[in-house]
Amino acid sequence: MSEDTTTGVADDIGGEGALGYEEARAELLDVVRTLEQGGASLEDSLALWERGERLAQVCQEWLDGARQRLEAVTDR
Repeated sequence: MSEDTTTGVADDIGGEGALGYEEARAELLDVVRTLEQGGASLEDSLALWERGERLAQVCQEWLDGARQRLEAVTDR
């Protein structure tokens, strides 16, 4: 799947253009690990949580797009 076929959150997150699925997933895993370790301030934890929510949405958009492409191919 090329990055230009995914719009929405992937384009908005990070400000440096669309994130690929693998990039978003890797960063999401880092966010989860950081939150699970604890020790962050409440403000930092909330910021991480919000980032994680956006990253999860990016991943879901990629997966939804892949599913649609597969369905389009199998419906031919």
